[in-house]
Amino acid sequence: CFAFLLATALSSLLTVYMALFFSFHFPLGQMTDLIYTEKELVQSLKEYIQAEESKLAAVKSWANKLDVLTLASTSDPEVYLAHPVNAYKLMKRLNTEWSELESLVLQDPSDGFISNMTVHRQYFPDEEDEKGAAKALMRLQDTYKLDSESFSKGKLPGVHHNAILTVDDCYDMGKTAYNEADYYHAVLWMQQALRQMDAGEEHVVSKADVLDYLSYSVYQMGDLPRAIELTRRLVAIDSSHQRAGGNLRYFEKLLSKQLKELNQEVQEPATEEPIQLGTYKRPKDYLPEREIYEGLCRGEGVKMTSARRSRLYCRYHDGNRNPRLLLQPMKEEDEWDSPHIVRYLNALSDSEIEKIKELAKPRLARATVRDPKTGILTTANYRVSKSAWLEGEEDPVIERVNQRIEDITGLTTQTAELLQIANYGVGGQYEPHFDFSRKDEPDAFKTLGTGNRVATFLNYMSDVEAGGATVFPDFGAAIYPKKGTAVFWYNLFRSGEGDYRTRHAACPVLVGCKWVSNKWIHERGQEFRRPCGLTEVD
Repeated sequence: CFAFLLATALSSLLTVYMALFFSFHFPLGQMTDLIYTEKELVQSLKEYIQAEESKLAAVKSWANKLDVLTLASTSDPEVYLAHPVNAYKLMKRLNTEWSELESLVLQDPSDGFISNMTVHRQYFPDEEDEKGAAKALMRLQDTYKLDSESFSKGKLPGVHHNAILTVDDCYDMGKTAYNEADYYHAVLWMQQALRQMDAGEEHVVSKADVLDYLSYSVYQMGDLPRAIELTRRLVAIDSSHQRAGGNLRYFEKLLSKQLKELNQEVQEPATEEPIQLGTYKRPKDYLPEREIYEGLCRGEGVKMTSARRSRLYCRYHDGNRNPRLLLQPMKEEDEWDSPHIVRYLNALSDSEIEKIKELAKPRLARATVRDPKTGILTTANYRVSKSAWLEGEEDPVIERVNQRIEDITGLTTQTAELLQIANYGVGGQYEPHFDFSRKDEPDAFKTLGTGNRVATFLNYMSDVEAGGATVFPDFGAAIYPKKGTAVFWYNLFRSGEGDYRTRHAACPVLVGCKWVSNKWIHERGQEFRRPCGLTEVD
């Protein structure tokens, strides 16, 4: 009973740990709370083990004492019972002490631990979160061109703690991909599970199960010779496997047909090269600029030439002699020349950042995007973060930040959207998108009644160890988070037309936690602050 309860408890804790390894719907800010929850559960588990050990020690003491007594009593029962004290103690033991022992054995020290688990279970990640965590890892794998072994061995840039994936972890990753018909990633992770298994690592999953998923996924990737070779390995291990024999005959028949159509008589032997990143081509998806976007996230394809760099300057910015900036002007640096993107240093203090995070944390919810057709906010897989919206009236810090944005930009924030706080956990991202509404989505901001988003003011509230850049695929810019700084750009030309060059993305966070606050400034109220023009020129 004790062994079963202990195994169940450890299994539950392991499930929690793996679900927390990479986050999809859980931002890192909330995941840190779960770390302390897990620590509390471990302490509760230790107390339960100690109680079970104390109980077992008491039972053992009883057993040893009674063993000595019965040894003496059974050697000659009549002589033993002839002593009146022995007769009395036998009656007492059977009437009282054995009942006490029964009560001790029936005690269940697990009640406290189970109660603690029940209280905390409501905050645990669910199956969807665990699946999302696996997808986040695969997203990082694709974006930063990291092979499965890098993740499995914890070889990531900027990491401070070692974290490895077992054979069974890799198998579960592959199975998640397989169940989503993502055979590309299923192959990579099942192959990694097989590689670690062949290296002698301990595992629960059988090699037959790994080969079953791997061979069929390889077939789906169009590699029939290797699928046949893997299926033959499966048959050699388990000749009675319910699918292996049929699959092997089907694959061989299909390959024979293909060879016949190509007028080839000899079957090409399966390559002995191990499957790795690049063995198979990653399938295309819905995003046309996927390769450019991910390349920029890796720091590849950034078009910062020496000629362009020579046109970038830094300066003090007083907001056109704004009284609040005269004595302490902002430090402004050019990040890009056209479209003009600037970064402001010391835009937020550490104390302001902590206050904003404190206000936002209780309200963080899955980030939404505005449906271009209906104008309604909804969740989307291409935006993976948690966000909250803060009003200026809620706290003097929010009011002060809004006023500072107005002073710096010279644009009114009276018609701007509320300050949005976003937290990107590991794997968190926002794929290429426009901040402004296009002509084919005229109702995107209709309910607000403040026109289109004329400009974006983005505060970085944390440093990020690896990943998390803001990239612009159209002109090849990559802007990296730096705590306390802010970047600003216009989404619309003076003519009111959208600047399609400003399509941008938040790269997945590889290591660390990314906090930002966005202020989207709208057209209404800017008529005299940024007068209209007839040309598409800043």
